[in-house]
This record gives sequence, structure tokens and C-alpha cells, in this order.
Amino acid sequence: MGKWFAAHLVLYVKLKDQSQDRFTVWENIVLIEARSEDEAFEKAGLRGHEEAGDEDGTFRWDGKPATWVFAGVRKLTACEDPDKRPGDGTEITYTEMLLESEQAVTKLVKGDPVALEYADRFADELSDCAH
Repeated sequence: MGKWFAAHLVLYVKLKDQSQDRFTVWENIVLIEARSEDEAFEKAGLRGHEEAGDEDGTFRWDGKPATWVFAGVRKLTACEDPDKRPGDGTEITYTEMLLESEQAVTKLVKGDPVALEYADRFADELSDCAH
């Protein structure tokens, strides 16, 4: 039995037949069980590649032929208690952000557009465990 990690997989929609000036991006968070951080990162990458594709040519975005492209693993977080199976209330991941005011925090919570800065420090950590 391994430890539990939350992997943030970034995928985006790429239209097949035309150029784009905006890209829809999804960050899918999946649980990974692995013996080490390196193994978890490798398994997360494999999972991301499995989610990519065009559903045998049938995938459409706004009615146009498209494909999901796996951009990479944005971050990998050891679950709060990585040696125990996650359960009700287990913190599996977090995102650190910087906002300019309490009003901006209120907007974020309501789902309104707001400028923010990701403060995640995981990019450096991931480059250490990437092969």
C-alpha cells in the first residue's frame, strides 16, 4: 500500500481546423496512490495523457472539431495524512493565491471575475522530481 497524493492535471481544448486567441483550460485534480513522490508524478503524467484526445474524432467544442491536450502536471501534493486512505474531511490539496483586497476575496468566493496571482511554490518542487 502506498501514500496518497493529489495531482493537478492541466488540459486544454485545441481546435483542429482553426487558430485560437483564447484557450479553455481545465485543471483536473485526481487522487494517486504511490510509494513515492516520483512514482506519483509519473502516474499522474500517465493519467493526464489518458485523458487527452479527441474521443475517436467525435469531440467538438462549440460545434467545432477539437481535441483535449494534456499540458502537464501543475502540482502534486501529499495528502494531509498521506499514509492513510483519504476519507471524510481529509485535506487532499490546496491552492495558495494572492489577492489585492478583501473585496477581491469576496468576489472570488462568489465566482465573480477577479485578478489574482498564484503563489503556489510547486513548480520548483516538481522540476526536482520530474525525469
